[in-house]
Amino acid sequence: MLFAFDWTQLAQQTVIGLSSGGTWALLALAIVLIYRSTGVINFAQGEMAMFSVFIAWSLVHHGLTYWAAFFLTIAISIAGAIAVERVVIRPVEQAPVLTVVIVTLGLLFVVDGAARWFWSPETRTLPNAFSTSPITIAGVAFSWQDLGNIAVSLGLVVLLWGLFRFTKLGLALRAAAVNPDESRLLGIRVSWMLALGWGLAAGLGAVSGMLTAPALASFDQNLMQPVLLYAFAGAVLGGIESPLGAVAGSLLLGVFVNLVGTYVGWIGTDLRLPVALAVILGVLLVRPAGLFGKVSARRV
Repeated sequence: MLFAFDWTQLAQQTVIGLSSGGTWALLALAIVLIYRSTGVINFAQGEMAMFSVFIAWSLVHHGLTYWAAFFLTIAISIAGAIAVERVVIRPVEQAPVLTVVIVTLGLLFVVDGAARWFWSPETRTLPNAFSTSPITIAGVAFSWQDLGNIAVSLGLVVLLWGLFRFTKLGLALRAAAVNPDESRLLGIRVSWMLALGWGLAAGLGAVSGMLTAPALASFDQNLMQPVLLYAFAGAVLGGIESPLGAVAGSLLLGVFVNLVGTYVGWIGTDLRLPVALAVILGVLLVRPAGLFGKVSARRV
């Protein structure tokens, strides 16, 4: 008897993986935006996203609809991150890289502590952004929530691409990140461009968190810790200096991790995070620049 492969399950699990990878891609893109402009990984990116989720929860708890809270939280997150960059990061932006790394680690603990102080550690829930009812396409049942997450994630990526590609502000942001010295000579306020980059990264992180939380039965202040690891793995896989790579790498990772967890019984749902960490190790050993990163040649 020939082996009958279940293509329906494969299609379903691929879409679920793309849904997860899409939310990771937003946080991965936030990591890459900061890294390209400062050369430093913002280790507080996940905790800032978590703080944004609790802001959204508070807004919903006080009577706002999910989507009203969604857009208001993004605005608050962008403004808050710009303020953080001005107050915390700007004084050390010319300092050695290690100093900036230590500052971002300190920021991680400050944000986490503030979240636990403002909101007790008890678990909470956030309403679903999309219906959880299934939709059947070509005989395969998908979840509206998974399809909605994919649409929001990719739509936001396209909007950001349009901003950087076709607007003067986007060109100024790119110039400030790639060549700050020449940008200053052209009259670009590089310092404020870096602050705005922090704001955009925080907005992406907020969306990632607000798409992640409704999919969970409940969440607490540890919400974004695994998401940050997945996002970092996706960014490393695609190329830590490539925005396109961060998105593609996260989507590929989401599908890969979900398929491995589905078809490799001993991995299941419990060992998916170690699989992502193994991907980081493998990429760093085989191709440190990532799939879309540029390999730099060094003359000996």
